[in-house]
Amino acid sequence: MTDQPDIAASPEVSPETESRKLLGRLREALAEDAAGQARLDRIVHLIATSMETEVCSIYLFRDAETLELCATEGLMPEAVHQTRMRLGEGLVGRTARSRTIINTADAPAAPGFRYMPETGEERFSSFCGVPIQRLGDRLGVLVVQSKAAREYTADEIYALEVVAMVLAEMAELGAFVGEGAALSARHTHPVLFRGTQGQEGAAAGNVYLHEPRVVVTNPISEDPEVELGRLRAAVEQLRSMVDDMLSTARSVDAEQIQVLEAYRMFANSRSWMRRMEADVAAGLSAEAAVEKEQGLARARMGQSGDAYLRDRLHDLDDLSNRLLRILTGQGRDTGAEMPDNPVLVARNIGPGELLDYGKRLKGIVLEEGSVGSHAAIVARAWAIPLVIHARGVLTEALNGDAILVDGDQGVVHLRPDEQVKKAFGDKIAMAERALERYASIRELPATARCGTTISLQMNAGLMADLPSLPSSGAEGVGLFRTELQFLIRNQMPKRAELSALYSRVMDAAGGKRVAFRTLDIGSDKVLSYMKPNDEPNPAMGWRAIRVGLDKPGVLRMQLQALIRAANGRPLSVMFPFIAHPNEFRDARAEFDKAMDRERILGHVLPQTTEVGAMLETPSLAYAPAAFFEEVDFISIGGNDLKQFFFAADRENERVRRRYDTLDVSFLSFLELIAEKCRAADTPLSFCGEDAGRPLEALCFAALGFTSLSMRPASIGPVKHLLRSVDLREVRAEIDRARESGEQSIRGPLRQWLSRAGWYVA
Repeated sequence: MTDQPDIAASPEVSPETESRKLLGRLREALAEDAAGQARLDRIVHLIATSMETEVCSIYLFRDAETLELCATEGLMPEAVHQTRMRLGEGLVGRTARSRTIINTADAPAAPGFRYMPETGEERFSSFCGVPIQRLGDRLGVLVVQSKAAREYTADEIYALEVVAMVLAEMAELGAFVGEGAALSARHTHPVLFRGTQGQEGAAAGNVYLHEPRVVVTNPISEDPEVELGRLRAAVEQLRSMVDDMLSTARSVDAEQIQVLEAYRMFANSRSWMRRMEADVAAGLSAEAAVEKEQGLARARMGQSGDAYLRDRLHDLDDLSNRLLRILTGQGRDTGAEMPDNPVLVARNIGPGELLDYGKRLKGIVLEEGSVGSHAAIVARAWAIPLVIHARGVLTEALNGDAILVDGDQGVVHLRPDEQVKKAFGDKIAMAERALERYASIRELPATARCGTTISLQMNAGLMADLPSLPSSGAEGVGLFRTELQFLIRNQMPKRAELSALYSRVMDAAGGKRVAFRTLDIGSDKVLSYMKPNDEPNPAMGWRAIRVGLDKPGVLRMQLQALIRAANGRPLSVMFPFIAHPNEFRDARAEFDKAMDRERILGHVLPQTTEVGAMLETPSLAYAPAAFFEEVDFISIGGNDLKQFFFAADRENERVRRRYDTLDVSFLSFLELIAEKCRAADTPLSFCGEDAGRPLEALCFAALGFTSLSMRPASIGPVKHLLRSVDLREVRAEIDRARESGEQSIRGPLRQWLSRAGWYVA
């Protein structure tokens, strides 16, 4: 096959005996029973001697922003542990920040050069800095210098890269532990990660890695020929594995073919194999050679602005992990027991895998993910705190580590100190006391002091959600997401399976209303067994009811399953993402046809039916009055409506927080919808995350919304605040703020509540 481009290219080198000799000496030095500092001193001496260069130094990070000189041959010994520089400062700091090699024959003239008199380095012209990193994690910089003005050769640089790789692996294994922050043991210090809020709440527990890191314990080979044989055998096994996966995908799961074809391209890449063979020939073990190439790919992943290239690098990263697991025998299931109060830590996770863990999880932390991902949907349904975009947590976390997840702030504390633990414990205790307070009003209606009663309902999508219905105080299910049953499967579910599931949902609801939303796929919810669409803007593309109307067979099958599940009980159905009245009319016609067909077949029809529309696009708010009269109910999908109203992608952290739900323009728009529904005597509800935030819920109720649907855990706080205020006074405050020219109601309303003795976050 045609070889793929060199994504993680390194110089083509022939096996260099001096490199192998150097690694052999390093292996002997590392095997000696010596303290970390003594090992580092021995290593810089070996490198300087082998490369015949006057200076070799090792700089390691003492914290995320500061490098420290930890060992040197050729500079002033007194400078060790005294010379420090910030990330990006000097040539050493530039090497660390850019994660790239700096090789110059005239260091003092190079951009960013910093003179450090305590080291005596002004005597040296040539400089070569090589980053010490492990799978994208910065650990330090390896430096060689000489008096002669010359650039180091490609062969010399390659030898330094190989040595840096070994240093990174040995640092991970604790070979250089000593006194001081820079030589402290890895994975022992408190670390703070600032991510993105995925699901509110706070949890304290212990790390459980979804896919534990592969640990390379033998970075230096004793016999390159044996290692080459191991590498080639493992690659052949990998290729066979990918071929088998591709064969299965052709018959069952067609959507995966594109990804697996990319896997096969990489697995058969001659340049990838050639680079790893060169690394082994230079003295690395097969595992270390794979990880070296993986590290280069990850470094480029973080720097590339090309989405396509990032995806391909991600494919290579995943393939490297598979190859490492073959070589080491370290499968995904390492036998590690799930700790008490487990907090799942993963790069990303699908809904099926997350459901396998069940509600045992206390929290979830993802390096990637999105606010609209399947994992986020499940986390919200289970009220499990979730933080996404916690960059670097996988590199730092170990199974069993203490961890605190603050979903409210999007913050994660790994191995927290006692002061942080105490403060976090106080926060959790306050939340628990609030829950006890909310439990006392569970059976009471959400009736404001003015006498207005708001119907509070819960969102659901899994059978596991339904036990929360009685304990939450919800009056029913305002949104049951039917797509989760499609997303967690590898093939389209059968009508009989769906009918049985929907029937169990109604049984579990105990006669309370359940509003079933028909299949809402597309955008960030893609079925593995449907051909993907390459759309420039999937959130505004072929999704939800557009898919249902273009593929009426799926829509009809689901409607028939719902009708049969009702079996003489009331049935509520709503169609998602209606942007035009005709879309609702066409979907309603499909529902009527399904009813007629079930009648002809002699099946028991629902006792009553109500068919509604989800208003998630501004266009539908301006539909003619006739539409609002013919629809049985309207449910506002707040997440989508807000992103389209403000033209701010809710998956884009740069823009989604710029716009406030309580902005007067958005509230005025919601008020327009409420007035249209009131004029048509059409029930209106607000469904989404904002409905579960007490301040927002208060505003919606004051504007005329009589039904709100939210996650079960939000019902208590919302009901508590609603029962404490007069909605007429809230409305007066909203009008007063608007008339005074305020752009957002949030500040004025908080102040008003504060004067009345209420604090709302």
